[in-house]
Amino acid sequence: MDFKTLASIDVSKHIEKKAGLSYLSWAWAVDQLLRQDPQANWEFHEPMTFPGGTMMVSVTVTAFGKPVNMHLPVMDHRNKAIPEPDAFAINKAMMRCLVKAIACHGLGLYIYAGEDLPQDGRSDDEIYDEILDVLTRASMQGKAVLRQAYVNAPNHQIRDKVWADKKDELLAVAEQSDEERENG
Repeated sequence: MDFKTLASIDVSKHIEKKAGLSYLSWAWAVDQLLRQDPQANWEFHEPMTFPGGTMMVSVTVTAFGKPVNMHLPVMDHRNKAIPEPDAFAINKAMMRCLVKAIACHGLGLYIYAGEDLPQDGRSDDEIYDEILDVLTRASMQGKAVLRQAYVNAPNHQIRDKVWADKKDELLAVAEQSDEERENG
């Protein structure tokens, strides 16, 4: 078993949506990991506290003999760092961080690249619609997020078609989002 095996698992039926973002249940991710590598294990590290009281959690997941360390800020429902987070928020961030580290071993990694489904077997129109959806959601978070989603889009030929068709609209939304964030 290896990265390719975990990466080939279709997680689409197990994706949970919240505030426009995609998540995998930590329990399901752990179950899938241990089915592929019963020796897999993980270790949470002491959370780091920053000025202002925000925190960063981290975990190392070892699977297929390879350790992967991931970090994640303790965030609220808007993905903003929480000053002085309570135990519930810290625990939630730890479990999200665990899923993120498992994803680095292959399971659902494409979610972090801005995709919702694997590409195999999908028509160009379906891929176009999914890339447009990802870029539209990213544009609502500003130009930097839109730029990253564009770079990470899976099919460059179709991505470029989406960009040619929708660039002005996407940039307008991103610029408005940046302006609103700057003006508080």
